[in-house]
Amino acid sequence: MRLLIFIAIIYILYRALKSWMIKHRTSSDTQVPTAPSGEIDDIMVKDPYCEVYFPKRKGLHLKVDGENLYFCSPKCRDKFIESRSDE
Repeated sequence: MRLLIFIAIIYILYRALKSWMIKHRTSSDTQVPTAPSGEIDDIMVKDPYCEVYFPKRKGLHLKVDGENLYFCSPKCRDKFIESRSDE
């Protein structure tokens, strides 16, 4: 009987400690890293040919009729240029 009471007390202490640790977790554990000074690090753009979203900084730039376009790969860029020449 004493053993069951001892196990119950240990279990209750364990649960109380666990819930206390969850409540008092530091806020830095849950924050998403951001660029310095709160600026956005990069934006997602859509490839006009294959319609895939990707980070703008990793895209291939092409200026068409005064419009800046970004492509996810040289293959998509070349297919876009080819489709425009067919028109």
